Amino acid sequence: MEAQLERYLNESIPLTKALGLKIRYAGPDRVLLECPLEPNLNHHGTAFGGSIVAVATLAGWIWLHVYMRERKLTPKIVISESNIQYLMPIDSKFSAELRAPTEAEVRTFSQTYDRRGSARIDLNVSMLCNGEEAAVFRGTYAALKS
Repeated sequence: MEAQLERYLNESIPLTKALGLKIRYAGPDRVLLECPLEPNLNHHGTAFGGSIVAVATLAGWIWLHVYMRERKLTPKIVISESNIQYLMPIDSKFSAELRAPTEAEVRTFSQTYDRRGSARIDLNVSMLCNGEEAAVFRGTYAALKS
């Protein structure tokens, strides 16, 4: 499933290919993405902030996409708000890890979507480099019945 989703993203969102994004795991329990440093360098020799936030944003989108596909639903998925806190420079390959929200959050999201045809959910992503948390991302995603 990861390879198929990666191909879809490379075709639909060309930035994913330019980032060198690899989907290591994409399931309803978590998402793990990985990127090399080289295509994401800034003028300081560390990862460009825009690349970091793009990868974090994609981790949330992928989780919601996988979750909705498991429910046999294909809504439009968009991000409506995000915030990132950079904790340290990223100086080598990096990854984005999203752990699924709580069962209560997912249940509320699903019930709202089923009732209204749209719903929002907050997702948190840790950006990791050399085993350390380098940035923390929080995004509010919306699923809209197509």
